[in-house]
Amino acid sequence: MRIVVTGAAGFIGSRFAEMLLDSPHHAEDDVVVLDALTYSGRRENLETVLASPRASLVVGSITDPETTDRVLEGADAVVHLAAESHVDRSITGARVFFETNVVGTQTLLESARRAGVSRFVHVSTDEVYGTIPEGSWREDHILEPNSPYSSSKAGSDLVALAYHRTFGMHVNVTRCSNNYGPRQFPEKVIPLFVSNLIDGLKVPLYGDGGNIRDWLHVDDHCRGILAVLDGGRAGEVYNIGGGTELTNRELTHRILELMGRDDSSIEPVADRLGHDRRYSVDWGKIYAELGYSPQVPFEDGLAATVQWYRDHESWWRPLKGA
Repeated sequence: MRIVVTGAAGFIGSRFAEMLLDSPHHAEDDVVVLDALTYSGRRENLETVLASPRASLVVGSITDPETTDRVLEGADAVVHLAAESHVDRSITGARVFFETNVVGTQTLLESARRAGVSRFVHVSTDEVYGTIPEGSWREDHILEPNSPYSSSKAGSDLVALAYHRTFGMHVNVTRCSNNYGPRQFPEKVIPLFVSNLIDGLKVPLYGDGGNIRDWLHVDDHCRGILAVLDGGRAGEVYNIGGGTELTNRELTHRILELMGRDDSSIEPVADRLGHDRRYSVDWGKIYAELGYSPQVPFEDGLAATVQWYRDHESWWRPLKGA
């Protein structure tokens, strides 16, 4: 098989490409990385991937149909992770989110349709569901996105599912909870807080710190995507959860403890515009159908992630403020 992975120079994509190459089920497959190498996509993230003779990199944008047509010719499957993904950036500059996430996804799907690609996995987010005060979202819950980022991802989900319903393509959509782990760009909360504390700076905590997120280690997320790639039913959506819900304040305290700091390192800041209060996905479907469940205990995963940023200052320091 020839599998194209978009956005694989980024945080989740690079880890997925590594795990795909290591998967016994895909031991003979070739992996083509398509990435525009924007601010959060780095060649350094692909060092392990490109060391494999079965992997190659194409630098290009998913919004360019000539590029997507060329890369998808002869491909058997696509795992689509390329996206603009930072909520704060979407608030200050929304246009690129819709261009990349909606138009880019449609461009990629159209090339996949023409090329006869047999499987297409579109990787999305739980943020498309909006906010939920109690309980957990099932995959058939209405989409109620509240930020430019999440609305652009909701749009891309609908485009992907439309290509299944209209053209009969084997499309799946995955919706994950909040990821964490090594190589996450330092604009996101865990690497931002850890890198700030390394530098003796305070950590900015939005509002009252009561917003709740479900935390998912990147390895568990990638295991879920692999399960969907290998066995997902055509046209189905699968939630991928981590099983650890924390308020932002609780998460902050755990990071402070690991870094040997106290509450004096917290700097309250004005809440984000349209800040969703709580996310929680029901991942019973992917467990029942594909046997997925998270394997990385949050305490272990967070400690290892904090240590990774301690040990890899040369990776994140040039990116601070980018």
